[in-house]
Amino acid sequence: MTTLELKEVKTIPDIIQVYPNHVKNFSTPLIIDNGSYNCRAGWGINKDPSLIFKNLIAKPRKERGKKDGDLQVGNDITNIEAVRFQLKSQFDRNVVTHFEAQEHVLDYIFTHLGVDTEGCVNHPVIITEAFLNPNYSRHLMSELLFECYKIPSLCYGVDSLFSFHHNNPEGSSGLVVDLGYHATHVLPVIEGRVDPSRSRRINVGGAHIINYLHRLLQLKYPAHFNSITLSRAEWFACTLYHRRTCSLLQSLVHEQCFLAVDYQAELQHWSDSEHYESHVRRIQLPYTMPVVNSGLTIEQQKERRKELARRLTEINARKNFLTYCRTIISNICQQLAEDEEQLNQLLAAQDLLDEGEEEEFQNVLESYELSNVGDLQKMISSIQARIERTRQKIVAANTADDPIVEESKVKQIKQGLRPKEQEDFESWIEGVKQKRQELLDRRNARRQRRQDMAKRRTAAAQERMRIISQLARKEKRDDNFGMRDEDWDVYKVINKECGDSDSDEEQKLLELEEVLRRNDPEFEGSALGRASSSADTAETYQLHVGIERIRAPEILFQPSMVQIVMN
Repeated sequence: MTTLELKEVKTIPDIIQVYPNHVKNFSTPLIIDNGSYNCRAGWGINKDPSLIFKNLIAKPRKERGKKDGDLQVGNDITNIEAVRFQLKSQFDRNVVTHFEAQEHVLDYIFTHLGVDTEGCVNHPVIITEAFLNPNYSRHLMSELLFECYKIPSLCYGVDSLFSFHHNNPEGSSGLVVDLGYHATHVLPVIEGRVDPSRSRRINVGGAHIINYLHRLLQLKYPAHFNSITLSRAEWFACTLYHRRTCSLLQSLVHEQCFLAVDYQAELQHWSDSEHYESHVRRIQLPYTMPVVNSGLTIEQQKERRKELARRLTEINARKNFLTYCRTIISNICQQLAEDEEQLNQLLAAQDLLDEGEEEEFQNVLESYELSNVGDLQKMISSIQARIERTRQKIVAANTADDPIVEESKVKQIKQGLRPKEQEDFESWIEGVKQKRQELLDRRNARRQRRQDMAKRRTAAAQERMRIISQLARKEKRDDNFGMRDEDWDVYKVINKECGDSDSDEEQKLLELEEVLRRNDPEFEGSALGRASSSADTAETYQLHVGIERIRAPEILFQPSMVQIVMN
């Protein structure tokens, strides 16, 4: 399956050509093919036109504090999407109605052909018009050319009839199908003369094919809604249409779309997966890959990863160390609260002696296993000293950089957070790599299963149909499928999407690769992984144009597909 690169065609502004003497002195006729999509202009003695440009004008919006922008015509509009909403045309469908815009186009033609005569154009003009062009439109066009440019003579013609008479002998008959940008004309020619009463006009043309293809692709790929612009749809349409020699546009329609001889039979062909795979066209949208290389050498990248791994180990060790210290301080505070409560009880017992409550005082001494008042005083003094030391420890722990704890315990904690040996670290890295490889294998197996499910004659598809047929047996009495947990495994087997989503395992895969990038200097995401990531990114920005290749041009023969009225 070939992948077509989307070509961002930038127009090149036309140069002002030299006004040759052999054209200037002999009143050579000037030919203007005034099409509603492209305009072609040149001298009658030349085989090819000298100017080809889109028949559009654009006036950029006036910015605050600046003068009005210059009017742009034809190929001067280098970025048509930037001024899409400022574009104007002199045409209403294929009839010229806006003659102010037509004057700007004629100025552009005469200037770039190098005509430098003062106040006039001393050349006969042959210009094309729509078939059965209204007299009012022809009158205003004649007035513009004679009054504004003072041409000596003027001739009108229909481009498709010009082509018929050029390619057929005089007096021959035929049927001319003129596929235009806004309309299609069917013109019977009998013995060299067209029959207007039997001619037909259909308001379907290249613009409708482009807009229809544009909407089809936007609805099919809503994630790329903004990337599928009208200009790119024109490229699609132009690339797809050229196959049947219909010069409707200039560049997907011209090369990839085609007119189906039997539309319904062609749809049946596209329903076959093998036919789809062999005939679908991939269009690659532009995208930007994330920059992975930081400009460092391999040795610098290894040193940087080692430094990041060392810093991460230190940060985790300090975090756990502080957690342990906070636990110790919490225990000290709890012991302090118990000592203060016991001190308050002993001081209350001493107050009982001062108040003369000797019986209750003796009960308190017995509860604390004290013999006399002297022992009570010693116990009070001991608790007060212990409380004071505890408070000093808490103050010192809150003010110092590191809490005051036993040195042996600190060493034990720090040693436990660091890798014990290089062999343990390497085995851990190997374990992470093995987990990553298992995730990659499962992902590839799911993708292969999805592909097998899409084909009829594979073992996976046949097993799925066998299970479905067993579940659909008529002799079953009770349909209790789904009541047991084991039924979920059966569902995952017959599900075309292969059961679970890939999102969870993709997240785990990203986490494992991040760990390897931080801790393994030799891990570079693997060339295969990077290529796979690059390919996956490219595939997410691809448009698969399949049945659209025949569906868009088919509106020429079935306008009801887009609800276009025929006249």
